[in-house]
Amino acid sequence: MPHPAVYLDHHATTPVDPRVLTTMLPFFGPKFGNAASRSHRFGWEAEQAVEFARKRVAALAGATPREIVFTSGATESNNLAIKGVAEAYRAHGNHIVTVATEHKAVLDPVRHLERFGSTATVLPPRTDGMIDLDRLRAAIRSETLLVSVMYANNEIGVIQPVREIGAICREKNVLFHCDAAQAFGKVPIDVNADRIDLMSVSGHKMYGPKGVGALYVRRRSVQLAAQMDGGGHESGLRSGTLNVPAIVGFGEACALCAAGMAEENSRVSELRNRLLRQLQQGLEAVTVNGSLESRLAGNLNVSFAGVNAETLLMSLPEVALSTGSACSSAVAEPSHVLRALGMTEETARSSVRFGLGRFNTEEEIDFVAGKVIESVKRLRAFTPVL
Repeated sequence: MPHPAVYLDHHATTPVDPRVLTTMLPFFGPKFGNAASRSHRFGWEAEQAVEFARKRVAALAGATPREIVFTSGATESNNLAIKGVAEAYRAHGNHIVTVATEHKAVLDPVRHLERFGSTATVLPPRTDGMIDLDRLRAAIRSETLLVSVMYANNEIGVIQPVREIGAICREKNVLFHCDAAQAFGKVPIDVNADRIDLMSVSGHKMYGPKGVGALYVRRRSVQLAAQMDGGGHESGLRSGTLNVPAIVGFGEACALCAAGMAEENSRVSELRNRLLRQLQQGLEAVTVNGSLESRLAGNLNVSFAGVNAETLLMSLPEVALSTGSACSSAVAEPSHVLRALGMTEETARSSVRFGLGRFNTEEEIDFVAGKVIESVKRLRAFTPVL
């Protein structure tokens, strides 16, 4: 009897927690009101649910509810933050600093702004994926408006020294935007202690529904130009009817992460280390990509020398893995993140991302390790490199 499929692609998306789904269901049925309808109880009920969710999202970020703007996800939040700052502060400067390992949802808006007169410095990371703080400090100049550095990388799981980055930005009097889609709900975040001015988060990366996210905007300190007009919703920063069921689910997902974060990180990191031990014991030439010391608990990105990762994944139909970002999975080019670490194209193409999560078990990890070891050995037998 075939083994049930094992899902180890939690950086692409996470399954909706059953408790989150239960919380959402009434808002698809009897509680169907529009949160902007202020003249009857259906609207009041929806608005109350949205504001309760807003408090839960804010609490997980260390923010106040009024600083949370609901969006369709981290991509929209990134666009609103980066383009919104560039437009609002156009008279003060036109320079943005970011890092080559950022998600495309940051790099592409920056490139868009360059076509309209902005300038950008894209810093290379160190070989372990961490940012060089001295290079960051040197890159900030008088016309710099914004520094955008992600909290945790979506491919290699590396957690950046966000608090130190925030301190540099505050010292230099520039705004700090952080794409925290992968980190939110998985590591403790305090936007005030970290000196983050804008932060993008997404529901579907933390066992909530797809199609909902938020942008944290520091009150009184940050001006933004809206990128979507038509009704003045979300304090005028993001017009459009609110997705009440998804927002309710997002709020519940945040509450669950807040309550179980420490225990979950401990369990998932033990599973990750178990997987790595088995791969290293069963195979030669297995290289971990990115820092293991500063890393998301559920991330393992490794290169298998002499093996094409796409071919390896095709040989594992019972395991859900990836070679990189789901948002760029249709692109044949090797990962821009791995290439930025200084890897050759061949090494980058031999890399696999394992994304462990809340519902994975030891039995699943052992099964996956065995299957991967078996497949790598078989593929290497055809093209021996060792």
